[in-house]
Amino acid sequence: MAAPFTIRIFVPDGDPEGVRLIDRMNWTGLGIAFPRSKWTDVRQRAEFGRAGIYILVGYQGLGGQEDDLPTIYIGQADGVRNRIEAHYQNKDFWSWGIIFVSNSGGLNRAHVTWLEYALVDRATATGGCHLDNGNAPQEPGLTEAEKADTRGFLNEILQILPLVGLRAFEFPKAVATPQTSTAEPLPKQLSQQPDTIIVPAQKEGFEKVFLGEDCWYAIRISGGMLDKIKYIAAYQTLPVSAITHYAPVNRIEPYGEGGKYKLVFSMKATAITPIPFGDAPQGAMQGPRYTTFSQLMAAKKLTDLTGKA
Repeated sequence: MAAPFTIRIFVPDGDPEGVRLIDRMNWTGLGIAFPRSKWTDVRQRAEFGRAGIYILVGYQGLGGQEDDLPTIYIGQADGVRNRIEAHYQNKDFWSWGIIFVSNSGGLNRAHVTWLEYALVDRATATGGCHLDNGNAPQEPGLTEAEKADTRGFLNEILQILPLVGLRAFEFPKAVATPQTSTAEPLPKQLSQQPDTIIVPAQKEGFEKVFLGEDCWYAIRISGGMLDKIKYIAAYQTLPVSAITHYAPVNRIEPYGEGGKYKLVFSMKATAITPIPFGDAPQGAMQGPRYTTFSQLMAAKKLTDLTGKA
């Protein structure tokens, strides 16, 4: 079990959405989180003249839509002020940033270069963001003792980032693990307990993700349903306009920073006799719907699952 810890957050201007200074007991470091709109004010602080690591965070529309994963840029400098100032002028995507520096002067250029390398490497491994960095930095040479100290500083950073709303460096932890592997036999009486989520899917996403990656993501799921879902079914939008496949769910993980989830399948999706939209009301499948697996297997049209509104 991880050791408990205390984080201290000081809000110098009294605005909880504004500048925040973050530290903890027995740590020589300091984090400063700030909205882009406050950069011209916060840049005057002396801490921005120190060697440090910084992360810029924002969202970019991909394919004409806002993506659920943040875009981040990771950088370092002997003095972070000038580098962030350049990004303020030349990078439009970011809406807030955070820096980490040492209060004791213990970080030098080699240390922050290693931190940049380690954070880029971890962000790539977790897959929790879109990296705006053009090239992956190479690991710099540090002595065994220096690497141990710098790794300790990195661990402090990784504990702080989720508390300021950035989980891109965390490896996904399942919030539910149904581990369903095969279709359960149909009960004699239809269950009244929903265990299946139906999701609308456009052609490209359905073929690439649902069939190709054996998962489905960016789904909003009611908190009370997380430990009940065992199956997922895909409703293909126009021109198909029918539920065509289902898959058993192995685990459910958080996805992105917006309270959505990713469902990972236990096996490849299975085709079923299409369940057409039929006489369902307009908009009946604009978002996820819940049903039972037994009802899904018995349905002849969409209203058998959703009813007529």
